[in-house]
Amino acid sequence: MAADVSELSITYTEDGIEVVKELDKVILSKGAWATVIYKYQDWDRGKEVYGPDKYTIRRYQKRSGEYTQKSKFNISSKDQAQKIIAALQQWADEEAG
Repeated sequence: MAADVSELSITYTEDGIEVVKELDKVILSKGAWATVIYKYQDWDRGKEVYGPDKYTIRRYQKRSGEYTQKSKFNISSKDQAQKIIAALQQWADEEAG
């Protein structure tokens, strides 16, 4: 894996094709446990194009100087992402008020 959280990536190449293309990432937390949210696209072999944007949240644990993925949550669509954003925003606003 990676020794530094900034080196973590979900890019994946198979048979010379980048089948998971990382578009962006935001590091949500660092340390012994790191949380990263990624924006990515999957390669559609049938159509030979990248599919729609997707999102995933990954948790990593650092052991012996290397980060290892421990869990993940895939956000299946932009609609689901918007619902998550709305819920979090509502809860954050309630706490602030």
